[in-house]
Amino acid sequence: MFFLLSKILFYAIMPAVWLLALLLGAVVVRRPRWSRRLLVACAVLFVVLTNGALLNEALLAWELPPVRPTQLPTRSDAGVLLTGITKGSKSPHDRVYLSTGADRLTNALWLYRAGRIGRIIVSGGSGEVGGSKIGRSEAAQLATLLRLSGVPPQDILLEERSRNTRENALYTRQLLTQHPEIKSLVLVTSAFHQRRALGCFRQVGLHPIPFPAGYYSANRQATPAYWLLPDAGALANWSILLHELVGYVVYKVLGYC
Repeated sequence: MFFLLSKILFYAIMPAVWLLALLLGAVVVRRPRWSRRLLVACAVLFVVLTNGALLNEALLAWELPPVRPTQLPTRSDAGVLLTGITKGSKSPHDRVYLSTGADRLTNALWLYRAGRIGRIIVSGGSGEVGGSKIGRSEAAQLATLLRLSGVPPQDILLEERSRNTRENALYTRQLLTQHPEIKSLVLVTSAFHQRRALGCFRQVGLHPIPFPAGYYSANRQATPAYWLLPDAGALANWSILLHELVGYVVYKVLGYC
């Protein structure tokens, strides 16, 4: 039930849905005064939500800062790579399609190649309602890419049951009971997702070192274009950030992180 409700909530907090609701309200309301107010509110909200600078400032405040590999211990036993970066609905299903956030994969591979982690634990079943449509978990798909990149199969561990961040932590802990030799971990996930992920892993007794990847934020720019020009992609990124903020609060209230 929690999984399904979280999916419904995702659409409820999308800024595009808010804008559409205001426009529809302006059309169907019978009082011209209220119709004008709704249109003004829609216009103001649109200007705010398409301002890339405001979004970037919010992202910079929320995302954990980058970590240099040299800041990590000489070598951790394993890195935990969280999924959520594949497109399972795209066909043909004879390959792996990566979406935004693919830096999670490349950063985990980078740490492995640099000798900062000894193994890679890929955690993630399917985040789709009803499960995967292609018969393979997201973890299995990313493991395919890791093997193609030269990572030996014995250095890849799969956790294929989780559907959300809490389950990532729970099932990774269960997996580690079968591998007592793994004691130190590095957690690789998107920078905006690190706070919630870290909280979930710590809540189940695991204390990984964070290694943020997949940044949505960019460096500030002292130019008029940065502050004034609208950004069409800002609406989508506000949805991602708001979803994460609400998710973090809900997880806190429920004691998941």
